[in-house]
Amino acid sequence: MLKTLRLSFSLKNTYRVNGILHSLKQIPLLGRLLPAALYQVRGLKIFANVLSILWEFVSIFLFKCIYFLTMVCGLGVLCRSAPSQLTFLHILLFLTLIGSYMNTSLFDPTRDKYYAMILMRMNARSYTLVNYGYALLKTVVGFLPFTILFGLDRGVPLWLCLMIPFCVAGAKLTVAAYSLRDYEKNGYVRNENKLQKFAWLLTGVLLALAYIPPAVGVVLPLEISAVLWLVWIPAGIVSLRRVVTFRYYREINQELLAQMFIQMDTVKKAAKTASEKAISADASITSRKKGFEYLNELFIKRHRKILWKSTTRIAGICAILSGGVLLLMLLSPGTKADINQMVMTWLPYFAFIMYMINRGTSFTQALFMNCDHSLLTYSFYKQPGFVLKLFQIRLREIMKINAVPALVIGVGLSLILYVSGGTDNPLNYVVLLVSVLAMSLFFSIHYLTVYFLLQPYTAGTEMKSGTYRIVMILTYAACYALMNLRLPILVFGAACIAFCVLYSIVACILVYKFAPKTFRLRT
Repeated sequence: MLKTLRLSFSLKNTYRVNGILHSLKQIPLLGRLLPAALYQVRGLKIFANVLSILWEFVSIFLFKCIYFLTMVCGLGVLCRSAPSQLTFLHILLFLTLIGSYMNTSLFDPTRDKYYAMILMRMNARSYTLVNYGYALLKTVVGFLPFTILFGLDRGVPLWLCLMIPFCVAGAKLTVAAYSLRDYEKNGYVRNENKLQKFAWLLTGVLLALAYIPPAVGVVLPLEISAVLWLVWIPAGIVSLRRVVTFRYYREINQELLAQMFIQMDTVKKAAKTASEKAISADASITSRKKGFEYLNELFIKRHRKILWKSTTRIAGICAILSGGVLLLMLLSPGTKADINQMVMTWLPYFAFIMYMINRGTSFTQALFMNCDHSLLTYSFYKQPGFVLKLFQIRLREIMKINAVPALVIGVGLSLILYVSGGTDNPLNYVVLLVSVLAMSLFFSIHYLTVYFLLQPYTAGTEMKSGTYRIVMILTYAACYALMNLRLPILVFGAACIAFCVLYSIVACILVYKFAPKTFRLRT
């Protein structure tokens, strides 16, 4: 068993390290500095191994912490009509029941299982049991500090806090044993990534039972809650025997892994079909323009449904929300002062809103799937002058698309500011409108620039750029951090406008200089 654990961990760590090294090689400037024989450099491999081990600790503790802060304690704060001690146990109990069948490692088809059991022909039973045991151990170790920390803070007895992680593991074991028994009797293989309608319905019911009763002051008493928790320990011990003695792990994993690759192909075909349906097949669509302008106009006209339908829908929702705030102030004048203060100081909050509603991702995906993945095979398409011209044309189009909801939001905020009591400085109205448009401009430039500089897709329309993902994560983190800022309109608005102008200049320079080399098909 220890040998199997060592081999499986070594296998998982190897392809994780290779993935990290591959991502490092894809970073534009860093990639040039790294040697061609990257995977043979001992220092880099040690660095990647350290990152891999750190990720293992993150998966054990950080995600559990986020789970308690958001799903258990975060939403539990809204349920103030019941004792916090009972609310904590009540919510966590029903969420544990959901996790017992939605979050298992036993019925989760992953690539490491494919490499180990199919390609390397490792003993399926030993591999499955060792990794499942390790997953349960991570669950107990990960849950233990947070059940103690958050549980004691809410008055849960220490002995129960210590038992809860083992109860969670027992619930997972019980569901796993039931699923294995179902396979022996009916031949049904449960795939946690492809749940049936009944499982989704059960999830909805359990979520409702987790949050609605505490919200109205109804929770399980401590004695009943403790019994419902502790019953999973003996249930898990009894179920352990079936899990250990089960004989058909290779058959189950073969079917699960076959489903995984079939599902991946199905998703790709579905995405391609959906994309093709969204393109207009009207043969009468044409253009009188020439060169890249001709290509762009045809693209925009034939993809109007993809590019403009969601934008107009978002703009309509923003208009309705703005109208709702104006109506609220007319019906309840006492809210005007608070709303006025929010508008005057909450402008940084709208950076995150503009991030959420911008159409940069869908625009660049449509560009690649239905245009660039074919044209990038021609050398003329990647000449510096042509690339910059193409960038400018596309930037103009995406700016139009993103500007519609931005204009609605900017006008709506200006009206809300005026109706809520106005401002001593009329310039605030102008800056409010222009800064929101500047945010829209920034995201239009940002997504298109990153697309041209990092081009994350392969010829098969698969995303294979770790750097692209990192940039998107950092963009999200920066916008999320801005939500905590409270600055006057003039201060943040002026900074926002200046930053967008500077970013536009830098983006054009970077695209002209680097895009001819980076704007290519990935392998």
